[in-house]
Amino acid sequence: MRRDIPLLITGIAGVVFIVQYFIPHFPFNRFSNWFSDWFSIVAACAIWLGALNLFKLSLEKIHARREGWGYAVITIVCFLLMTVVGFSEGRDYSKVGTGFDWLYNYVYSPLSSTMFAILAFFVASASYRAFRARNFEATLLLIAAFLVMLGRVPIGDLLSGFMPPGMRLSQLATWIMQFPNTAGQRAILIGISLGIVSSSLRLILGIERSYLGGD
Repeated sequence: MRRDIPLLITGIAGVVFIVQYFIPHFPFNRFSNWFSDWFSIVAACAIWLGALNLFKLSLEKIHARREGWGYAVITIVCFLLMTVVGFSEGRDYSKVGTGFDWLYNYVYSPLSSTMFAILAFFVASASYRAFRARNFEATLLLIAAFLVMLGRVPIGDLLSGFMPPGMRLSQLATWIMQFPNTAGQRAILIGISLGIVSSSLRLILGIERSYLGGD
């Protein structure tokens, strides 16, 4: 019974969302709004469960003095600080200069920018490994990336100034992004869409049950 009810809810919700696209009349045209409200409620509960689970895991790491427990202390302190300040000042987004506004603008936003700046080094490292000319496909990727990066900066047109109009590196980079790159992106999106359809059917029909947990 613990598995049958979630499977039944998943199947009904999936079928309803499919049917509403083919029967745009009442009550089927209202199902999307009704289910969206329930999705928002479930998502809010899931966020709280995730936050409490993070809090619990951090406390366990501190208690066991596992590696990196100092970062767990910082996580708990920041979690409690943002929660207390946020609840104490309410949900009035028109207020400017509040404690929550200050923490968000001068602590959270700079930390987010720092995180993205660090990610740039990982992207550069991954690009170096991906662009190594080990085979024909990797060589094409390397050449295309080199032309696009060189065509995005002014020095690219200076180096290709001797070439006739329409053949300069900036124009070549634009052509690569508009045509070969767009074609590749659409092929990937088609593959992703087919995968989503397949996974959704497995969930609706009860074939895929990993989201229920357990064995």
